Amino acid sequence: MEKHENDYDRIHETNGEAYHDIDAASLKDVLQLSLEREEEMMRTYLITAERIHEQPELKERLQNFAEGNAKRSRQLIDELKNLT
Repeated sequence: MEKHENDYDRIHETNGEAYHDIDAASLKDVLQLSLEREEEMMRTYLITAERIHEQPELKERLQNFAEGNAKRSRQLIDELKNLT
């Protein structure tokens, strides 16, 4: 499996010294912003699903989207805990 050249965990060497592409504070900021976005999308999907009465398939899909957001939110929370 080929690694993407912009992986956050990729280490580069410059003048014999290794460094990471992103510092811990920046990574924490990115993950926190991603968490906020996931939670906002989850709320939007759930509120919209609650308002849908005539299209049960769409309502179910939106609820499934919200479940996906909830799962990603939990994963992001775990990653943020691991950074501290």
